[in-house]
Amino acid sequence: MKTTKTSKQSSGKGRNRLEILVLSAPAIILFVGFVILPIILGAYYGLYQWKGFGSPSTNGKFVGLQNYIIALKDPNFQAAIGHPLLIMIGSLVIQGPLAVLFALLLNQKFKGRALIRTLIFVPYVVSEVIVGTGWSLLLQKTGAVNQILTSIGLPAVDWLANPKIAIWTLLLIISWKYIGFAVILMLAGLQSIPEELYEAARVDGAGFWQMQKNITLPLLAPTLRIWAFLSMIGSLQLFDLVYIVWGNYVSTTAGVSTMATYMVREGRGAGNYGYGSAVALIIFVISLIIALTYQKFVLNRDLDGALTDGKAKKKFGFKKFKNESSNTQVAASEAVLAASEGEEK
Repeated sequence: MKTTKTSKQSSGKGRNRLEILVLSAPAIILFVGFVILPIILGAYYGLYQWKGFGSPSTNGKFVGLQNYIIALKDPNFQAAIGHPLLIMIGSLVIQGPLAVLFALLLNQKFKGRALIRTLIFVPYVVSEVIVGTGWSLLLQKTGAVNQILTSIGLPAVDWLANPKIAIWTLLLIISWKYIGFAVILMLAGLQSIPEELYEAARVDGAGFWQMQKNITLPLLAPTLRIWAFLSMIGSLQLFDLVYIVWGNYVSTTAGVSTMATYMVREGRGAGNYGYGSAVALIIFVISLIIALTYQKFVLNRDLDGALTDGKAKKKFGFKKFKNESSNTQVAASEAVLAASEGEEK
């Protein structure tokens, strides 16, 4: 009997493994073909001085790691690394708080809420080509923005070519376009918070801002972390808006060049596809390091399954929190705790 039972279990495990292999095979093939293989080929091409036609070993010149060394030592590439990092930080600082505030506002019931939600989200779905072209026309020296400024007695501003202003212009355009995506994510996160928590907090005397601090923000934290991750990766890979508004060469003099625009300019534009491949691999490595670091120290917090608060647990007797309900329990206890502390004071 034991032998029969063991054989059935082993055959069942074998079928499960076969099903997993069959179902995951298409995804694995696509991942290897469109991610792993291009990375390997890019690393290989980066070892050559190559013009992009024929085989690098026959029509190119083997230079080893010289392309990588030149790129890392190039001041223009170093600046192209710094600009996306500045944009990444600026996007998080500007878009994050505004998205939360807009989401809190649009989560309330009032007339015209659906229209405002649509208007905020529209810039995100508009093509980068249209957005870049429109803003470049508005921000020209003789564009509509400067015309408005001069009409009210203010001096015209060189929004696109002045290195001290151009980076903030780019940050403004990015925030205008992508804040709608952040707002939609925050709204989705707010919809998942039980209304009973707010009702319990109101009964215990918690104010509006106490509820946002002790209920909304803790339970919205996973959504905020996911949005921040997507925003960081998008900033590191920024290309289209810079290329459309400033172009390859003006972006360098204006101080808004990115790693992607540098790669296109020095790779395809200069006819040196080997060097461009080396820069592409460097961009991949930088993005991978930042993504893995963020995942290890930030996103892994969501895998713990619970928020803990020693003060709340001690006061309300929560000795053990189950993973499925800990977020709700702690958020409710924090709201009540905040309210009770407010009453004591």
